[in-house]
Amino acid sequence: MMRDYLPILLQALVAIGFAVFALSFSVILGRSGRNVGAKDSAYECGMPAEGPGHSRFSVKFYLVAMLFILFDIEIVFMYPWAVVFRESIAGPGGAAILWSMLGFVGILMVGYVYALRKGALDWRR
Repeated sequence: MMRDYLPILLQALVAIGFAVFALSFSVILGRSGRNVGAKDSAYECGMPAEGPGHSRFSVKFYLVAMLFILFDIEIVFMYPWAVVFRESIAGPGGAAILWSMLGFVGILMVGYVYALRKGALDWRR
C-alpha cells in the first residue's frame, strides 16, 4: 500500500526541496545588491510619475461586466444541453429535460428584465 504512494511522496519532496533551494539562493544573491533611490522608483517611459496611478471606473462598468459573465456562463450550460438534446428527448424523461432548460432560461430572463428595469444597462445615467 505504501509503495503506491511512494512516487507522489518523492515528487512532493523534490518540489519542496527545489522551492527551498530557489528561495534561499535568491535571498543569498539578493543581499549583494544595493538599494538606490533611482532603482526603487517607479519606471514609466523614462518620465517621473504625475498624478494618481490609475483613473477610477464607474460602478456601471463593473455591473455590466458581471452581467456579461452571468449571461456568458448561461451559454456554457446551454451548449452541452443543445448538443445532446435530440438524443435525450427521445428517451425516457425527455420532456423533463426540455422543461428544466426552459425553467433555467426563464429564471435568467427574469434576471435580465430586472437588470433592464433597474437601468443597469443604461449608459447615459
